[in-house]
Parts: sequence; C-alpha cells; structure tokens
Amino acid sequence: MISSDYSPPSDPLDVIHEDSELLLVNKPAGLLSVPGKGPHLADCLISRAQQVFPTALLVHRLDRDTSGVMVFALTKSAQRHLGLQFERRHTKKTYMALVHGEVQGKTGEIHLPMVVDWPNRPLQHVNFEHGKQAVTQWRRGAVKDGTTRMRLSPHTGRSHQLRVHMQAMGHPILGDPFYSDDADLYPRMMLHAESLKLRHPQGGRAVEFKAKVPF
Repeated sequence: MISSDYSPPSDPLDVIHEDSELLLVNKPAGLLSVPGKGPHLADCLISRAQQVFPTALLVHRLDRDTSGVMVFALTKSAQRHLGLQFERRHTKKTYMALVHGEVQGKTGEIHLPMVVDWPNRPLQHVNFEHGKQAVTQWRRGAVKDGTTRMRLSPHTGRSHQLRVHMQAMGHPILGDPFYSDDADLYPRMMLHAESLKLRHPQGGRAVEFKAKVPF
C-alpha cells in the first residue's frame, strides 16, 4: 500500500540508451514504475517516459523504492519480443544492495518459494506449501560498519523477491520500508538495478545496459 503522501522525486528523465526499438532509463528511487490507484499516484516512470517518447510501452517493473535500469519497448513487436525474454528468463538482471549485518561466505544461492501475504498485501513472504519457486544468487562485496554490500542476481522474477530473500537470510536491505525496521534512518532503500542483459529485438544480438550505483 502506498500512502497518500506519495511525493516522488522530480529528477529529469535519465536516458541510458534509445534506438528505434528500445528505451533504457535509470529509474530514481521513490518513483512508481506505473500509475497507482487514484490521481495522486498518477506520476510514474512510464508516464514521464511517454512525455518524451510517446510510443514507449511497458515491459517490466521495478518496485517504487528500487532505482536502476528499466527497459521500455518503442514498438509493439519489440514489446512482444522483450516480454517473451522476461517470461522465459532469458534476460539477466544484476542488483546491488546494502544489507544489515556481516554476511558469512563469499557466494551462495537462495531457494525459498514465495507468495503474497494476503492479510498484509502487498507484502510477500516465504511459504513452502503455497509459494512459487524463487531463486536468487548472491555474491558478497565489502563489509563495513556492520553492513555488507551484496551483488544479487534473481533467476526468477517474484514480486519483492530480493527484499524477502535478504530478510529471510537474516540480512534485510537497509532502508526497506516493508521488510526492515530502519526506513527512517536512510534516505532511500539501498537496492539498485545495476545492469540488464537482453537480446535486442532487432537482430537478436546480446546487449547489456548499466546504471551507476548511487550508494
């Protein structure tokens, strides 16, 4: 649930790449990917993108509090092509996060099925009976002052997957308003979509797009 005091950042549209088929944008934290319910939630990344690129079409989403690389299609055929890549898990997404505590080990893989927590939606939770498969690979980065930098690669695309998996691992993401209790201590949630690899709809060549980590 998004409160009525939604006040997204006014950052100008940060275009990473654009051609005849694709538009890649660096989404700021605090901005919805698509409109919410009600006129107060109308401001979002796709509406801002369409002001500059009127044919921009939705392919995927990032959580409001996550920043980083988002791709839009600029033609219907590109939207279908990209949609199938996401559906078939042919894309590769890499995120950077800062989490609570000192993570043990250098790398790992989390297999914890997830489902919406209906009494508390839009929260999600781990559920071995009703949850859908959710897999995240992780690699530990620098450890400093009781926090750890983590590179996260989701193999599945469940809602809030990285946030729930980090919480379940005992290392919630700093500033997460849903799954950590320290949102007031940080200016934003420390989760950023750093890179996205996909096949270009025109010709099928492999391409990668990146957005600099802001924390």
